[in-house]
Formats: sequence, C-alpha cells, structure tokens
Amino acid sequence: MSNIAKVLSGRQDRGEGVGTNEKAIPFNKQDYQSLKQECLAKGTLFCDPTFPAESDSLGYNELGQQSPKTRGELCSKPQFIVDGAERTDICQGALGDCWLLAAIASLTLEKEILERVVPHGQSFTENYAGIFHFQFWQYGQWVDVVIDDRLPTRDGKLLFVHSAEGSEFWSALMEKAYAKLNGSYEALSGGWSTEGFEDFTGGIAENYELNKAPPHLFKLMQKALTLGSLLGSSICSPVPSEAVTSLKLVKGHAYSITGAEEVNSHGRLVQLVRIRNPWGQVEWAGPWSDNSKEWSSVQPEEKAKLVHLAEDGEFWMAYSDFIQHFSKLEICNLTPDTLSSEDVSRWNYNQFEGDWKVGSTAGGCRNNPATFCSNPQFVIKLEEEDDDPLDGEDGCTILVGLMQKESRKDKRFGRDLNTIGFTIYKVNGYVQSQSIAGNNTFTNLREVSERFKLPPGEYAIIPSTFEPHRKGSFILRVFAEKEAFYSLSLSLSLSLSLSLSLSLSLTHSHTHTNINTYVMYILYIHIHKEKKVFIILTRFLFFHTGTDVKTDGFSMETCRHIISLLDEVFKKHDTDNSGTMSSHEMRDAMKEAGFHLNNDVLQVIISRYANQQYAIDFDCFVGSLIRLEMLFKMFKTLDKKNSGKIELDILQVMHKCERGLK
Repeated sequence: MSNIAKVLSGRQDRGEGVGTNEKAIPFNKQDYQSLKQECLAKGTLFCDPTFPAESDSLGYNELGQQSPKTRGELCSKPQFIVDGAERTDICQGALGDCWLLAAIASLTLEKEILERVVPHGQSFTENYAGIFHFQFWQYGQWVDVVIDDRLPTRDGKLLFVHSAEGSEFWSALMEKAYAKLNGSYEALSGGWSTEGFEDFTGGIAENYELNKAPPHLFKLMQKALTLGSLLGSSICSPVPSEAVTSLKLVKGHAYSITGAEEVNSHGRLVQLVRIRNPWGQVEWAGPWSDNSKEWSSVQPEEKAKLVHLAEDGEFWMAYSDFIQHFSKLEICNLTPDTLSSEDVSRWNYNQFEGDWKVGSTAGGCRNNPATFCSNPQFVIKLEEEDDDPLDGEDGCTILVGLMQKESRKDKRFGRDLNTIGFTIYKVNGYVQSQSIAGNNTFTNLREVSERFKLPPGEYAIIPSTFEPHRKGSFILRVFAEKEAFYSLSLSLSLSLSLSLSLSLSLTHSHTHTNINTYVMYILYIHIHKEKKVFIILTRFLFFHTGTDVKTDGFSMETCRHIISLLDEVFKKHDTDNSGTMSSHEMRDAMKEAGFHLNNDVLQVIISRYANQQYAIDFDCFVGSLIRLEMLFKMFKTLDKKNSGKIELDILQVMHKCERGLK
C-alpha cells in the first residue's frame, strides 16, 4: 500500500504544480528559505551536513581521500555575480567536465533561462548566511538544491570551475550544487553537453553526426537559436587527452554554439557558425577566425555586429569547415514554459513516467516476441501538419526522448546503464505488427532521442530495454511541432480518486460475464472449503447483472464444471505445461477471462500473486480474477453517474481497505 500511496501522492502533487520550476521540490528535503532564516537568526554560517567539505563529496576514485588534487584552503572575499553572468565566467579547472561548462556557458546567452537555474537575489553581502541554492530539472521535475559556500581550493585558487573575474563565484557554486545532486564532483567527469542542457532547462535533446549532416541542418540550427535552444558540439577522438590541432581546435572537448549567421562576401552568402571554447581561450585559427583575411571582404557595419577581437575562447568559422572539423552537434529544444516571450514559437510537450519491472513490464526489444508486447505503451495522435517544414516535406514533426533515471549517481557503485530504445507503431483500431519508426540503435546512454516526421494519424510508442527482464525506471517525453493528443495506453480506463483522479485502466468484457460470475462462486468454495456450497451460491443474485434468477444453489458437479472453464483458460496459456503461467502469459489469460489490464494494474497483480520466479499457479490465477471482479463490481456500484470516476472520503477508503483485507 505504501507504493500505491506514493504514486497517488505524486500524481496529486503534479496536479498542483509541484515539481515545476516555480514549485521546485527541495532536494534532500532542505528548504532554502527556512535554513537561511535559521542561520541569520542564530548568526551562524550554513554548513551542509548532506554534502560536507570532505573527501567523499569530491569523489570516490581519482578525487578520493588519498588524491593530491583534494588538498587546499578556503578562498576569501567572494562575490556572487560581477556585472552580470557572462560566458567568460565559466573557465575549466582540474575536473574533466567541459561538457558541463559548455552547457553552463550557453545558459548565459538567455537571462530568463539562467534565472530558472540561478535564482536571483543571492549575495555574499546582503543577508549573507553562507547558504546558496540552485534549481535543476531531474527526470520530469525540478528540484531545489541547497549548498554551503565552502569550495575546493588549492594554493588559494579554486580547484574546479572558476570565473575569469577572480572574485566571482556563481559558476563555482552552481557546479557544487550540481555535484551534490549527482553524488560527488567526480561523478561529473565525462559526458555530453546535452545532459547539462536538459538538466538546466527541462528540454529535450537531439544529436547529429556531422559527417552525415542533413542538407537543412544549418537552417535547423538558425531556427533552434531563435527559439532559445541550447547548442553544443565536439570533436570525437580516440586520444584520451584533450589534444590541440594545428588550427587550434581541441579534440575530445565540448564547445558551445552561440550563433549561426549568413554574411555577404565577394558577392555571395557565406554561412558562418559562432563557437565558444569553455576554457575561455584557445581559438580556431583557420578561415573566418578573429584576425583572418576573410573579414576584409565583409562590410564594416556587418563585421562590427559579429566580430569581437579578444582571446575569450569565442570565434567564427564557416559552416562548411564546421561540419568538416567537428564530429557531433547537440541541440536542446526547450519546453513551452521556458521562455515568456510571445515572439518565439513553442513545441507542444508531454511526458510519461514508467518502469520496466521484472515479471510484468520488462519485455525487452522486438527480438523477444513472447514478451515484447508487455512493455509499457503510450499513444500519441497527430492531426495537423507542420506549417513551414525546413526540409520542404509535408508531415508532422515530433521529437521523442527516452531517458533512464539515476545514471550518474550509480557511477560510484560501478552499475551499468540499461541498453534502451523505443519503437513506434501505427494504430488503426489496433497496433500494426510492423513498426514504422524508432531510434536507430539501442544504446546504454542516459537518453536516446530522435526527430521524426510522420503522416497524420495515431501511433503507439513502446519503450524497452534491449534484453528482457531488466528492471529500471524511465521517463518518455514527446515534443510535437503542432498540437498532439496523448493517452497512457491502448486500454480504456476507469478512475478512482481520493481528492484526485487515479487511473485503474481496467476494462471489463461483458461477453465474459458468465465466467466472471462463476469466479465469484469459486471464491466461496476456495475460502470456506464447504462441501455444500448451494447456500453460498445463492449469492448469485447479488452479482447477476440481468433479470432475477430463482435457484436453490448449484450442486458440486456443477461447480466442478465451473472450475473446469477457468482451468481450460489456464492450461491454454500455460504453454510449457509446467503447471504455472509466466507473468507475461498472465496478461493474455486475463484478457480471455474478461479483463483487459494496463501495466499499472498488471504490476500490482504480479507483485501480489506471483512467486519469486514470477510464475502464477492456478490457485493464484483464480484468486486474482476474484479480486478483480470484486473491484469492478464495487466500482460500478459506487459510480452512480457512470462517469468513470468515483471519490472516496477517508472513512470510505478505510472501510474498503478493511473489506479487501478480509
């Protein structure tokens, strides 16, 4: 019941806006305002007991207790932000998190996005109490992370990220908050900019291999930048160290994309891309770099708008050189609530949370036909085509992202990520057997995502692990260029609510009413073990949905026939004649017995009735049908308006729970 209560509470919170950027959830249940006021009242500085200034907070291996990188003393006379947050405020230190720095640098391009992550009003002078807070998106909800201002230093200098302005510390504090969220500083070593982009915006990322760049990619970059999207790029390299090429590009390093423009040069338009190195130095030395001869062909007023001659790590290069020298482009598209301006277009957005549970919903990929259909399913309906397609082709553009949870926190324990992917099927009253789209390959990254253009219609998205029986939690997100309609599964739903609506997703097939009524007879045989069951069987009148039936009860012979009906269903789905059904076979057996269940209900049944090997014997099969029939009858009795929803007060809930336990 505790897990059900947790689900109910979570759904109620989401309905009230809890977990949005405006109502971020306190991480570790630490409330910033309460802690700050407590410190101010006592005249003390905040020391965070959940992320102390000790070696464990730094790391577990290279930054562990014996590492020479962890020794040093505190810094003095800090300021939070000096003359506004800028890209030059983010310089890399001794931690291999350039991917994170590239994402932070991109944040500074849009003040509104930055302030969602870095709440304003924080200072080292006014009401200073040694406490700061930052907000990050984590797997479908925003969390507020509180930290103290004790930062790792060595020889009087910050050990990790720092500002070019020596007394400015907002970026270092933000890095610490993000390290706390992920368990340690070392957990941030290595990654892709898209991860930071998503955790700072709640957006959904897409990736492009530049050696296979689509012909409309430059236009897509321009459109993304005008929408406020965050862009990053990198140069793949087998060399582990960040080697600098002859043209001053850094291999294995993450860059930010800050602009995409066309300029007139010698009577023709040239496509240019502006790029920033988060080091704050080391710039491209090829064509269209800061002091290159190519700029002499551009009109002075046009050049003045684009070029800033400084060794600040930011430079221009031709788009043709960009796709030749760089390997990968990452774009983070923003959720509709990120920017308030009415001048920008917005994606339509929805998200679903789910679990792969061994024995019920961990069906694996399509290579496992016996279990694949048991994976969670989500339905999207597309009705309106794009207005101005970048590639000139009609259709409905969607972005689909599948993310598995808690990836960085598990690094210190050596846990591997699941290999994940998703498949899209066309729905025409039923799911077609042939998929029409999906991500290209299953991968063990935190997220897989892809852009699709589909004809108008209804589609089922099925997320899965590559192998069956792999447990995990995930969030599935869908961005659509036009309005789309979503549902949790293909089955119809009833709802039960306790001051909110909870989907039971249980449908009852009236064509099987007789079997389900017989199940109720077996209930009394099973519980009371009575040889003479005719007294109990007269309760038929209570369950019968048609006209009154007069009877003195049923004989034992009749009851044996009743049991044999369900026995036939059971044996039909016990394909290996083991005397038990697998949890995956249970779904079809339930359907034949008259119940169409979604994954949530099936998971509850499996956890209640299956053994440790996730097998169900005949006794448990009958017992589960009995409980479902009772639930359905109870619901129908209370749903007097036939609305599909009921509301129970606390006394009714306790009464129903008491009846259910007997």
